[in-house]
Amino acid sequence: MPTPSMEDYIEQIYLLIDSKGYARVSDIAEALEVHPSSVTKMVQKLDKDGYLNYEKYRGLVLTNRGEKIGERLVYRHDLLEQFLEIIGVDQENIYRDVEGIEHHLSWNSIDRIGDLVQYFKANPDRRKELDQTHDRMD
Repeated sequence: MPTPSMEDYIEQIYLLIDSKGYARVSDIAEALEVHPSSVTKMVQKLDKDGYLNYEKYRGLVLTNRGEKIGERLVYRHDLLEQFLEIIGVDQENIYRDVEGIEHHLSWNSIDRIGDLVQYFKANPDRRKELDQTHDRMD
């Protein structure tokens, strides 16, 4: 199981490859706001642990395992953003809050949050009721 730090790297690599077709050490460093040397160390560890294949100066590619985990991590992040938006968290707080909680929830909790998000999407009247409850509390 990857550590929270490893998850951050896998998620970012997945996103970069998805959007640009590749992920370079410099791109990862910029996205995560860390030094390239830190990225190189982590990429070597992820390579050793079977999440990606890395060749110095040639780039990196996620393995099937790394790609599946990356996809699931992006899903988790997006789902938590949707959930916080549904329950009325201010837009400017959502990203920071997701970053703060995403590594601390079990996949069982994530699945239940997914059920709740789907419920509110399928039942917009319930969403309105929730919004009204929130408005009354302010």
